[in-house]
Amino acid sequence: MVSRLNPYLSFSGNAREALEFYRDVFGGELRISTYGEFGTKEPDQVDKVMHGIVESPSGFTLMASDTPPNMTTTIGNNVVCSISGDDADELHGYWDRLSASGMVSVPLDKQVWGDEFGACVDRFGVEWMVNISQPPGRG
Repeated sequence: MVSRLNPYLSFSGNAREALEFYRDVFGGELRISTYGEFGTKEPDQVDKVMHGIVESPSGFTLMASDTPPNMTTTIGNNVVCSISGDDADELHGYWDRLSASGMVSVPLDKQVWGDEFGACVDRFGVEWMVNISQPPGRG
């Protein structure tokens, strides 16, 4: 297996909803394992996500979990997910869905380096950057 880098996101109880949202954005398969499946008897933890993974047809992998009760989740600016490539239609679709119910900090538009770029925070507080490479000679 080739080594790969994947974003892993932590949530305070809504990891399942977030993973379902990302599956709807990127397509592909969603697999979820709950704390209950691994022996937790705590009623408020049984259905929480111990590990979830979305694997898209484009090769994206996004992992997430609900933070266990003995730990804390700090949502901040320490994780940004970046999506880049040259398939403008595909990337515009991701941008449209991620930014639709979130907050846009940089509108998706042509930038000084020649590519289209945008940044947003989705409805779950996760920061995203989308960069659409422009073919040489265009722009």
